[in-house]
Amino acid sequence: MIIARDLFKQIKPYISSPEVIIITGMRRVGKTTLLEYISDYIESGNKLFIDLENPLNQKLFEEKNYERIMADFESRGLKLNKRAYVFLDEIHFSKKLPSVVKYLYDHYKIKFFLTGSASYYLKNFFSESLAGRKYIFELYPLNFREFLRFKGSRLKVPAVSDKIGEATHEIFALLYEEYLRYGGFPGVVLKENISEKKKSLEAIFSSYYQLEVLQLSDYRNVSAVRDLILLLAQRTGSKLDIFKLSKELGIARETVNNYLSFLEGTYFIKLIRPFSRNKDTEIRQASKAYLADSGLLNILGKIDEGKIFENNIFQNLRLKGELNYYQRKNGSEIDFILNKAKAYEAKVSPDERDEKKLAKLCASLKIKEYKVISRNHSELDNIIYGFMV
Repeated sequence: MIIARDLFKQIKPYISSPEVIIITGMRRVGKTTLLEYISDYIESGNKLFIDLENPLNQKLFEEKNYERIMADFESRGLKLNKRAYVFLDEIHFSKKLPSVVKYLYDHYKIKFFLTGSASYYLKNFFSESLAGRKYIFELYPLNFREFLRFKGSRLKVPAVSDKIGEATHEIFALLYEEYLRYGGFPGVVLKENISEKKKSLEAIFSSYYQLEVLQLSDYRNVSAVRDLILLLAQRTGSKLDIFKLSKELGIARETVNNYLSFLEGTYFIKLIRPFSRNKDTEIRQASKAYLADSGLLNILGKIDEGKIFENNIFQNLRLKGELNYYQRKNGSEIDFILNKAKAYEAKVSPDERDEKKLAKLCASLKIKEYKVISRNHSELDNIIYGFMV
């Protein structure tokens, strides 16, 4: 049985609309499984599922006569005299696909569902050919609620307003520690033992590097991309000094920025900008980088526990909207500001000073809602825990 993902709730209202649905996200986050879930949800038998990682299927979409592609669809059982559903998985393997989909969308009653692993390419592929004809949804590693479902747990995450005692914290902490250490890739979560989880995470990184960096990018100095990834892992949650990175890697600053755009466009990292009421000021200041998943971060070196916790909080908060950070010249900072309205500070073991500092900074920014997010149990009042985000 396929386990439901939260993103399906967002996609569901658009299933009956004519527009093309594109699901994108990093490799191994569960896009194919979600596509299969949507296919199972649609009761019509007039549907077709095509895996474009298969070279034979890639060849089909190289056909210049698009009517022959339709003839192939018919030979696979698709009926063209009524509403049809076509699911195309891994579309980044077929660079001619956008024009094919546009033609078939315009001439036949076909509802397309597509998946691809890199917005870096998909946005370029479909920006013009399907303008006004598509909806794009981004799938990320499991949030903690999804993690619990995949573990078969019936625990319900407490509301932010709930007061959490030590006993309740202990119940959730055991599962949250696993989630924190090994992350939210579905295949990793479903592995039974630690050794298998680590091997699976290593395979995910290897797959990303081999397929995205080596095959899909056109970079000559791919070892510099690898070394940049390792530097970013060590500096997760820290402001990026592009000049310093360029010196350490022995490459131009423009090249560093290009690599960062590539890593973000392929969902390996996310850059968050500083909070400012002035958009121009926000753009001029340095960004911070976080990795897509705390499990990936864990296998890329010896990373500080606090940084792993902060990265995990990031990957759950990012699902709720726009994130920024705030930092004053004296070094005082707020880890995350969500939708310019709510502030969060991530601490493994916070104390009263952390709570007071956050309150003072938020008052100066006129932000009324704020919480300290703790990993360990705390008696502080304005506290929530990592498993509640």
